[in-house]
Amino acid sequence: MASKVLMPSLNLNNVTFPGDNKTQSHSFGQVSFPKKTGVSSSRQSVISRSCAVAVKPAALMATSTAKPATSYTLSHLWREVQGSNNWENLLEPLDPLLRNEIIRYGEFVAACYKAFDLDSSSKRYLNCKYGKKNMLKEVGMENSGYEVSKYIYATPDVNIPIQNGATCGRWIGYVAVSSDEAVKRIGRRDLLITFRGTVTNHEWVANFMSSLTPARLDPHNPRPLVKVESGFLSLYTSEEADSKFGLESCRQQLLSEVSRLLNKYKGEELSITLAGHSMGSALALLLAYDIAELGLNRTDTNHQDQIPITVFSFGGPRVGNTSFKQRCEELGVKVLRIANVNDPITKLPGVFLNENLRVLGGRYELPWSCSCYAHVGVELALDFFNVQNPSCVHDLETYISLLRWPKRSVHSKIDENDGVDLWNGARGFLLNAQNFYICSPWIGAAIDMVNMVQSQNLS
Repeated sequence: MASKVLMPSLNLNNVTFPGDNKTQSHSFGQVSFPKKTGVSSSRQSVISRSCAVAVKPAALMATSTAKPATSYTLSHLWREVQGSNNWENLLEPLDPLLRNEIIRYGEFVAACYKAFDLDSSSKRYLNCKYGKKNMLKEVGMENSGYEVSKYIYATPDVNIPIQNGATCGRWIGYVAVSSDEAVKRIGRRDLLITFRGTVTNHEWVANFMSSLTPARLDPHNPRPLVKVESGFLSLYTSEEADSKFGLESCRQQLLSEVSRLLNKYKGEELSITLAGHSMGSALALLLAYDIAELGLNRTDTNHQDQIPITVFSFGGPRVGNTSFKQRCEELGVKVLRIANVNDPITKLPGVFLNENLRVLGGRYELPWSCSCYAHVGVELALDFFNVQNPSCVHDLETYISLLRWPKRSVHSKIDENDGVDLWNGARGFLLNAQNFYICSPWIGAAIDMVNMVQSQNLS
């Protein structure tokens, strides 16, 4: 039984909210290819539709009893905002304090795109354009209250015929720590790890390696039933063995830095926050699971007290199977998925075999349910689409703009042929992937989605 694909309505020429006609340009986000919404026992979905005001002011409800307005500050309620109660009473309507935090973490992810050097003639090609000390300042976030402590690189363990040369490490994100001044405002020392989405060809191919494989990240308990998508795991664990610099895997770099920072700030009130867009959301969830599985966030010898781990996922795909989802929940990993219902990336992988594949009203699982992909966490669902620019459905800046200005129209300044070119390019890349590099069961489904969306947009 296939999951339903919600296709955009043709009368939505843009994402419109009453009261404003300002225009926003969109510079981030990758080619994308769609989600059944509602509330179930395993996930909560809150729709913010393009034909209504999506975000309304609300008093933050940390418990069922409202607190006095004077106590509504992040420093007092940061644990609730980080998902300690699975964002209960904070999503419908979306609480202003939580909304501001989602936007703030989204901007940290957007900084990855702004700082990533895609100029092939540059000495910093496929790396960050700026040094660690100046990066946030250079992208306009000098007042963010965070300091970058380490850059992170990932090496896709794939070879493709359209790109010459061996695979090498690409700058994928960064680790940052809240400053002493920011600690007073947000109520704790926040260790932040952010990841950008797919940009290079090797990363696209790694995304298409759609097969489940055991994660086996804990050497003392490999848990073979806990499986994740092989391409994401490859990006996370592959080393640049042939490099004279001996670049460690993305995983080794991150675990080493997280351990160092946890030791440095031992005894302080801490949080571990991971944020990513698209493929970066998958890496963020893998790292969150890894930290929790290894027990790096446990602060006492009895392993009872834990530093909270929260993932803010923007337009993220499924990462693992139902056992992976269940294990993340057992470990206390909190995940807030901000997803556009028209964004096909959030339907992948597992277009057909996913958490919705149940029988008898969802009471029983099918025999192969352990091989199905499953989303982790709570979903905050947005609803936007632009016929003139279909790529906006997966665009990070569009996500952020809709959250920041819920009453503002979200338009895109593009040439009328740009949307056609984008979808033609997307289909061409998928066909190449299907014919040359990978035999993936969902590449065909993605091609069909591209064809359907383009045909509707041109009609």
